[in-house]
Amino acid sequence: MVALIENNQSISNSGLLTIQTVEIADKTTAIRCLDWDRDRFDIEFGLRNGTTYNSFLIQAEKIALVDTSHRKFEQLYLEILLGLIDPAKIDYLIISHTEPDHSGLVKDILQLAPAITVVGAKIAIQFLENMVHQPFKTLVVKSGERLDLGDGHELEFISAPNLHWPDTILTYDHKTGILYTCDVFGMHYCDDHTFDENLSSIEEDFKYYYDCLMSPNARSVLAALKRIEKLNIRTVATGHGPLLQHYISEWLGLYQNWSLEQAKTETLVALFYHEDYGYSEQLVRAVAHGCAKTDVGVELVLLNSAEPQEISELVAQASGLVIGMPPQSSVNAHAALSTILAAAHNKQTIGLLESGGGEDEPVYPLRNKFQELGLTEAFPPILVKEIPTQATEQLCDEAGTDIGQLLTRDRTIKQIKSINTELEKALGRISTGLYIITAKKGEIQSAMFASWVLQASLNPLGVAIAVSKERAIESFMQVGDRFVLNVLEEGKYQGLMKHFLKRFAPGADRFVGVKTYPATNGSPILAEALAYMECEITSRMDCGDHWVIYSTVQTGRVANVHALTAAHHRKIGNHY
Repeated sequence: MVALIENNQSISNSGLLTIQTVEIADKTTAIRCLDWDRDRFDIEFGLRNGTTYNSFLIQAEKIALVDTSHRKFEQLYLEILLGLIDPAKIDYLIISHTEPDHSGLVKDILQLAPAITVVGAKIAIQFLENMVHQPFKTLVVKSGERLDLGDGHELEFISAPNLHWPDTILTYDHKTGILYTCDVFGMHYCDDHTFDENLSSIEEDFKYYYDCLMSPNARSVLAALKRIEKLNIRTVATGHGPLLQHYISEWLGLYQNWSLEQAKTETLVALFYHEDYGYSEQLVRAVAHGCAKTDVGVELVLLNSAEPQEISELVAQASGLVIGMPPQSSVNAHAALSTILAAAHNKQTIGLLESGGGEDEPVYPLRNKFQELGLTEAFPPILVKEIPTQATEQLCDEAGTDIGQLLTRDRTIKQIKSINTELEKALGRISTGLYIITAKKGEIQSAMFASWVLQASLNPLGVAIAVSKERAIESFMQVGDRFVLNVLEEGKYQGLMKHFLKRFAPGADRFVGVKTYPATNGSPILAEALAYMECEITSRMDCGDHWVIYSTVQTGRVANVHALTAAHHRKIGNHY
């Protein structure tokens, strides 16, 4: 039985999951879900001190709940919330971002409060619609917009995309000086202290969290810091770990310094789109996702509202430029394009795409101007003539990967040359088989020639595959996805190897001219394969420039029991 104890005390079930409630400001209560023994987060990194999931209730004339919690806290969280308020009286549910550890109980809240209005960025609302599969009232907010709860509690929203999800918003309460930041400025740290009383005891965890989640988006961190620099912040209400109150300037200063240092060494792609026009944001974000696979920095910029100086400075720093075409009627966007052209130079790479809004600025005249300036085209213009499909998004994702690979080519060659000669020869003596991974998700499919494959378990039957983070098929290799592992035959693999090792244009069909038939999981089976196995991904481990994908094997078949698996013998072990 769970019992609520008065103010700033804990409630628990088994001692491993507890909840702390505390009034942190006028009419503002923190609901802190403490996960004492969680030892991993997002698969990629281990935790030494557990974690917390923080949610907040503002009870002014209008009532707002800021974020929910992880599904593992379902019973505890809902009992606590019911002890604080009748959920049906909550007017707004503010979604800082839709990652499941913060939005895992949104559907439960909607059931308890069907009239509630869900507040979030446009893309967050889209994500939620796909998550909860039921209608709900929404309020889409942009950076700078405000929501008045009464009693002086006026909430201002600040866009913070890519920190570390594309839909992140920060929320500032002008009455209390509380900045609700979700993942930003947080840390995976679990103890009974609500606030950051002891800087030295948590600084290492703060840095570790930044390195794992925020450093890949250092420029987005700097952009967010700039947007909040004029706010009078008295408390930073984070989504994980203690709330920041005693050393706010120190914490924000660390983010600033770390991000500046990271941005200095980062290859940057600046991506421009027009908000609320066609499918501009959706498509440009898909390109950005592909870029990010190649370990380059990405910065998304609104053509219709960015300041000319901001655009000029960003273009001067960027190695690559991507532009989603704005409408012909947008005066501000036209001025922004002129600023981009004035700041661009011949050492940069360019990619253009239509936005599909019906009155796009023509692509080809702008393309000609960039070519006259000497910029290198990373991919042919992407022309959107109808509602984007999965195939369209995959095309944009692969185009982003192409521009990223083009920009990092010299760095990759340098890394290849950096390994000790004897070491690379030794690594090359690790022999492997030859395989082709094939996958289908919805209407799109992909394939990858692979050699880093091994059987990883007997019970259950499982295999492990190393997949480079910049491979196009990486998007098909998430937990829960299914694929086919095709085993190639010694002496009969050369044609398939030549076909699947060639470079495909973004969006190209990788199976043209290849005989296949569908597996029970929908993925293509290669007719010329020696054997195949149908697999389902159960976990992923971050191994630097590769993911190690572990999958259970569902079924399989051998075409020729007398034939041998094709073997791969390398001469060197620092690239393939």
